[in-house]
Amino acid sequence: MDIAEVAARSGLSASTLRFYEEKGLIASTGRRGLRRQFDPAVLERLALIALGRSAGFALDEIALMFAPDGRPRIDRAVLTAKADELDRKIRELEVMSEGLRHAAACPAPSHMECPTFRRILSGNGAGPLTAGGTR
Repeated sequence: MDIAEVAARSGLSASTLRFYEEKGLIASTGRRGLRRQFDPAVLERLALIALGRSAGFALDEIALMFAPDGRPRIDRAVLTAKADELDRKIRELEVMSEGLRHAAACPAPSHMECPTFRRILSGNGAGPLTAGGTR
């Protein structure tokens, strides 16, 4: 497949594909004229890269998840650590969502007169809040 077909089928731009090739994430099999050619298996590899990006892995981290022969070589401990990190982020976002919903529905005349909002505001620079607005 040429780079245009890979781009169309993967939803990625040709410049992204060239960048991934420069980073060693994918490899072309040669050229036909000026166009890079790829094995159809590159689509599966791109899907794995997209999954890694969606999970929050950096491209350099994703590159380490492939053996020199191109097969996936994914450290399960790394996956567990990333899942733990995502769980922490989810909890932080849930607390933030609850705070925003409270601020939106709060009956106080002003947000600055709301004890819950003031508690959230005073804790803003001290790290993430936990459920219930506490640390």
